[in-house]
Amino acid sequence: MPFTIIQQDITQMQVDAIVNAANTELAMGGGVCGAIFRAAGPEKLQAACDKLSPIKTGQAAITPGFNLPARFVIHAAGPVYRRWDAKQSAQLLRSAYLESLKLALQNGCRSIAFPLISSGIYGYPKDEALQVASAAIKDFLEDHDMEVYLVIFDRAAFAVSKELLGAVESYIDENYVDARQLTRRELLETEYNALTAGMVTSSAESPAASAPHPACAPSFSSSPKPKAAPRGLAAAIEKLDEPFNIALLRLIDAKGKTDVQVYKRANIDRKLFSKIRTGKGYMPGKRTILALAVALELTLDETDDLLERAGYALSHSQKFDVIVEFFIINGRYDIFEINEVLFKYDLPLLGAGG
Repeated sequence: MPFTIIQQDITQMQVDAIVNAANTELAMGGGVCGAIFRAAGPEKLQAACDKLSPIKTGQAAITPGFNLPARFVIHAAGPVYRRWDAKQSAQLLRSAYLESLKLALQNGCRSIAFPLISSGIYGYPKDEALQVASAAIKDFLEDHDMEVYLVIFDRAAFAVSKELLGAVESYIDENYVDARQLTRRELLETEYNALTAGMVTSSAESPAASAPHPACAPSFSSSPKPKAAPRGLAAAIEKLDEPFNIALLRLIDAKGKTDVQVYKRANIDRKLFSKIRTGKGYMPGKRTILALAVALELTLDETDDLLERAGYALSHSQKFDVIVEFFIINGRYDIFEINEVLFKYDLPLLGAGG
C-alpha cells in the first residue's frame, strides 16, 4: 500500500529508511530519537551524524541504519511549534517531510517510515501535525511511487480533528446497528429482489404456499418443462452481467479520470491496479473496491452497484461500513482523511490488501 498508518515500534520497521525526529545538531535525544540511536548503535550513528551537522529546521540528512533493520536513517529537523506563527510552523514541518522523501528517492528507497514529527516535546498539536504529514505525503505520492508508513507507537495519543471525529461519531450513533440486531441488508439487494420475485411467482401458482424467509431458496416446479426466470431474477442477472473490471473502466471514463489518478487516489499501487483492470479471474477485496469508489468520487448508489458486481454490500451492522458511508454521502473523498478516522477506531484501512 502506498501510504498507511500503523501502530508499531519504528525501530522494528522492515523498510528501506526510517525517519528520525531530529534536532538541528543531529545529536542523540530522548523519545523516538533516543530509541532510534539506541537501536542503531549510538556511537556509530552519532559519529555519522557529526559529519553532517548542523542542519536547518525543515531540512533532512541521511546516514546508514547500522544495527537497524532499515538500510538508512533520515534525520528530519521539525519545528518547535509556535502558536503565534502557526503558518510558518506548518511550512517548516511540511518541508521536513518532503525533504526526507526526496532523500529517500535519491537513495533508491522504495519504502520509508515516519514518526509524527514535532508532535512530542516540540509541542506541535497532534491533530494539526497529522494534517500536515498527510498532506505532504499525499502530494509527494501524486508524482512518485513509494511505500510510506506513518508509525504510531501509542494509538491513544493519535489525534484526529475533533470536529470531524464528532461528526463521524454522531453518524455512527444514528446509523450503526449492533450485529446482534437485524442488519440493514442480510443479502445483497439484487439477491433479495430476485428471491422475492421468485417467491411471488411461486405463491401465485400455488395459493397454499406460505411466504418463506427471504434467505430461503425459492421452490422449484416439478414440471419437466423449464420455466423462464422470474422477471425480477432476470433483471438482477442482467444487472450483474457486466464484469467488475469492465464496470470499473466504464466508470473511470464516465468520471473523466485517468488510470493513474484513480489508483493513486485509491491508495493502491500500480501493479495491483493493473491486475484489477485486466480482470483474468482476479477480484479485489471489499476495502480495495471501496477505495476505488472513493477515488472515483462515486455516490452511495454507485458505490453499492460497484460492490454488488463483486458480491459485496455495505451493512449498518459493520462500523467500518458506516464510517465509509459517512464520508461518501458527505462528499468527502480524501482517502487519507478516511484512513485516519478508521485508524482511530482501530479498523482496517482502505486500499490495497483488502
